[in-house]
Amino acid sequence: MRKAQFERKTSETEVRVEVNLDGRGKSDARTGLKFLDHMIKTLSTHSMIDISVIAKGDLKHHLVEDVAIGLGEALKKALSDRKGLYRFGSSLVPMDCSLAIAAIDLVKRPYSVLDLKIEGKAIEDIKSEDAYHFLKSLASSLEANLHVQVQYGLNDHHKIEAAFKALALSLRQATSIDPRRKGIPSAKGAIK
Repeated sequence: MRKAQFERKTSETEVRVEVNLDGRGKSDARTGLKFLDHMIKTLSTHSMIDISVIAKGDLKHHLVEDVAIGLGEALKKALSDRKGLYRFGSSLVPMDCSLAIAAIDLVKRPYSVLDLKIEGKAIEDIKSEDAYHFLKSLASSLEANLHVQVQYGLNDHHKIEAAFKALALSLRQATSIDPRRKGIPSAKGAIK
């Protein structure tokens, strides 16, 4: 079973994350931040990864960061040695006025390129900069190469939602088991 959980308690936050890579897209997101909960549910629904996140914290920034770290760590643990994976995933997703592209490589080399084209200072109840920080922290803790680009859009909420949907579909593809692959999905025989 490709399931994992991650718990972290610091002086700033308390985070508990559970994931099931072979789930049905069920989610339970309780962070106290409505937009973050919405994005976690969106990620779960479209990746088909069951995700449970229970978190609380002192500041919104700390909470967003530590939820991303916890989610990345749980996913990394569930992926184990990454044998048999498709490894790569990419997607193009429209969301009303917005269009987003995401591409991911589960190579164990953390790197992110993010262009979300956010224009306002906040999206619902989180700062715009925290949307960037969530994705960067997720890529770092998951040890993935992540590229997310919003092509255009008129509404910041729709831009980020399109980005998360594109990320979800990319994750679904990359974390899936390739029935033809027997070992590490790399020509050099190692991921990293």
